[in-house]
Amino acid sequence: MKKTAGWRSKLFLLAMAGCVQFLVLSTVAMFLYPGGTYSDEDTAGYAFHQNFFSDLGRTAAHNGDSNTVSMVLFIIALSLAGLSLIVFFLAVPPHFAENRTARRLSLIGSTVGVISGIGFIGIAAVPADVNRTLHTNFVYVAFTGFLLVVFCYSAAILKSRTYPRAYAYAYFAYAAILALYLVILFSGPEVETTGGLTIQAVGQKIVVYTGIICVVIQSYGAYRVERGRLSQGTLGQEQQTLKS
Repeated sequence: MKKTAGWRSKLFLLAMAGCVQFLVLSTVAMFLYPGGTYSDEDTAGYAFHQNFFSDLGRTAAHNGDSNTVSMVLFIIALSLAGLSLIVFFLAVPPHFAENRTARRLSLIGSTVGVISGIGFIGIAAVPADVNRTLHTNFVYVAFTGFLLVVFCYSAAILKSRTYPRAYAYAYFAYAAILALYLVILFSGPEVETTGGLTIQAVGQKIVVYTGIICVVIQSYGAYRVERGRLSQGTLGQEQQTLKS
């Protein structure tokens, strides 16, 4: 049991590392992106308010230049981030074992969370300029799935007698941001116009960066809970030894 708990702690740290590496590699990829957007092929470099993250993963930039270096960095960054999500959602359900409702909610949330993580890996694996329809479908799976994850785990935390409720409130805050982004994604302005492109691109940046913050917070919270339970288990064994 002690070894299992220790490994779960490491998995939560791994999830945090996955978020950090995405920030680092995607930022480097932005500096190496040749140029061009959906509405203007002649822009130079990566325009933070006009380019999407997915532009980093294109085989060719919108201006027609090869985008190999940026694409490789983006594929690595997003694939590892997706794997980190999968690792996190596989490791966290045991924290909710003491309550039947919380346990069921966590299992549903983790199942969808794993699917969402696969969606992010799919976004990386299928460049938008190779198969835009499949790429877009992976985007829908990743983000809509994560909204369900957030609600399931918020409810699970509130049902739990031992998990700090502050982490449920962090989930709720991100749920509001993510829900607003999904409205923009499905019903917002088209990217073919400059104004519409700005709204969509900036909205994506906001939801991705706040999502990273949310995952880091939740991974850190799960790590603290895991270490606390491990310490209590060790203390209980020591007390039992003294009594005997």
